[in-house]
Amino acid sequence: MARKTSPGAQPAKPALGSHDAKVRRGYTAYLGFVLAYPATEESTSYGTPAIKVKGKLLSRWRTEAEGGLALRCDLLDREILLQTDPESFFLTDHYVGYPWILVRLDRISAESLTDVVRRGWRLVAPAKLVERHDQGPAAADAGSAQSQREPISRQPEAPRPKVPRPSSPRPTAVRRSAPRR
Repeated sequence: MARKTSPGAQPAKPALGSHDAKVRRGYTAYLGFVLAYPATEESTSYGTPAIKVKGKLLSRWRTEAEGGLALRCDLLDREILLQTDPESFFLTDHYVGYPWILVRLDRISAESLTDVVRRGWRLVAPAKLVERHDQGPAAADAGSAQSQREPISRQPEAPRPKVPRPSSPRPTAVRRSAPRR
C-alpha cells in the first residue's frame, strides 16, 4: 500500500528516537491500518511524524521522554479509556484540557488500538466522508458494531386525540399613545 503525503510535504519517517523495537513495530503496525482510512495522509506536526485527515490532525508521535502516540479522542471516551486501561492510555498535564489521549503502543492490544483510531478518525473526518465510508463496503469489512446491528423497527404512532382548548379570551395588549422616553 502506498503511503499518502500532504502536498509539498516530505513523507514523515518514524523518528522514534531511542524507543525500543516493540514501540517501533507498534508504530509501523499503526501506520499500516490508519492509512487505510479514506483521506488519511502522513505529515508532520511539531517536527514529528503525524497523520492527518483532509489536513486535520488525527495523531502525532511524541518523542518527548514519556513518548507515546497522541491521538484525537472524545473527552468522554478518554475518561473511560483512562479508567479501564491505564497501562495503555495516559495523559500529561499538557493534554488535560484537550480532546486527545496518549497511547503506549508497546502495551495496547491491536483490538483496542483499532477501536480508538476508528473513533478518532470519525471525529476528525468531515461528516460527508464519514457518511460515504459508512455506506461503502469498507464499513462492513471493518466489522463496525453499528454496521452489524439491525435497524430498529418502530411501531407507527397512534394519532393523538384532539384536546379542547379553554374558551377564555386572550388578554389584549395595552397600546401606548407615545413612546416612552
